[in-house]
Amino acid sequence: MIVREFMDLVRSNKHDNKRVGVFSICSAHPVVLEASLLHAKRNDYLLVIEATSNQVNQFGGYTGMRPVDFYDYIRRLAKGTDYPFDRILLGGDHLGPNMWKNENAEIAMEKACEMIRQYVVAGFRKIHLDASMFCKDDKGDRSKPLDDKIVAERAARLCKVAEETWSALDNKGEPPCYIIGTEVPIPGGMTSNHHGVNPTEPEAAVKTITVTREVFVNNGLESAWDRVVGLVIQPGVEFGDDTVVMYDPDKAHELHQALAKYDSLVCEAHSTDYQTEGALSCLVEDHCCILKVGPWVTYAYREVLFALESIEKELAGKQDFTKISTLRKTIEEVMVENPQYWKNYYAEGPDLPLTMAYSYSDRVRYYWEQPKIKDAVQLLRNNLKSIEIPRSLLSQYLPIEYLEIMEGKLSVDLDDIIYRHIQLVLDTYRNACG
Repeated sequence: MIVREFMDLVRSNKHDNKRVGVFSICSAHPVVLEASLLHAKRNDYLLVIEATSNQVNQFGGYTGMRPVDFYDYIRRLAKGTDYPFDRILLGGDHLGPNMWKNENAEIAMEKACEMIRQYVVAGFRKIHLDASMFCKDDKGDRSKPLDDKIVAERAARLCKVAEETWSALDNKGEPPCYIIGTEVPIPGGMTSNHHGVNPTEPEAAVKTITVTREVFVNNGLESAWDRVVGLVIQPGVEFGDDTVVMYDPDKAHELHQALAKYDSLVCEAHSTDYQTEGALSCLVEDHCCILKVGPWVTYAYREVLFALESIEKELAGKQDFTKISTLRKTIEEVMVENPQYWKNYYAEGPDLPLTMAYSYSDRVRYYWEQPKIKDAVQLLRNNLKSIEIPRSLLSQYLPIEYLEIMEGKLSVDLDDIIYRHIQLVLDTYRNACG
């Protein structure tokens, strides 16, 4: 009963006024997911893993996976880490017409409906209904949000597909729960380094709830509305290339006061990556208790591999490596050859190589499956697995892991070191969620 457990857990944040929350892993990277599964297994918590509409859809998305493929992929990873699959809640994030917004609304919505259908058939049970974007033939001022009534009607249409799909299944399992609303900035981080982000206006958040509920009821979706557990808001957090906008509870106070009366509806925060544990704890205390993390976990994966490459370079003249991985150089070359995933995010100029490697937006995450990069990662792993890494170099380049090794808390196995670096991020979220 994973859906009910999830709903009861997050609603207890308001009902019992407890600092309790859930964090959701938004990544398709196998090492990140293995690290997450092992972390959840060791700490015994409900694990939420989500796919986004551009990542996984009926046409394959950028991962090449349809919803059923992603479901099977997670099942295989869970089996490989001996984590019970029935303790995983799979979610779909930003499910709506966003992928097809350059087409007319009816065509885009037909494709969005089919995507929702496939997500529900596959077994996803946390569904974010997001129809907030303008489509090609939508009228109105595009510098302002799309009209709430249009957004709500489209969300209701998507919800109805989800409900009817679930109802027709032979092995239904639990019905889906839903998330409504959207954040103000684009998903994936700011495209420039702003130093402040305004929280969602209280009136706008209340209007989203009011209008959406009215449209759901008018469309016979009262039962589904009872399972709308979260509202996506912008609490005032974001990140750019080298900037993190930290959560300020005072700035979001009026927003949370306005939402306090909705005792069955909590807030979901996106782009919470790189916040401190204290800031995340404040979000949870303010009933923003569904926290999404994405780029930070793949950033940590990139970070540990770059540290290991530095160790490889230090040892290159002393060990019998046939050749070294040149991982960072390879990544930069591949990204320059194929700028599709970063050109709309990074500015050209002398700082571009630094930005491509180290930006918090972590556009590197779209390139790990490129053959040249996969080969470089494998060579790095082979080189370092063939030796015992000197403790002094671990102290220099991975000091936290070094201390845990010296204290007997972490093995010197290369895989364990990589997993642990990712899990340091997960520790932050786990601690913040109570």
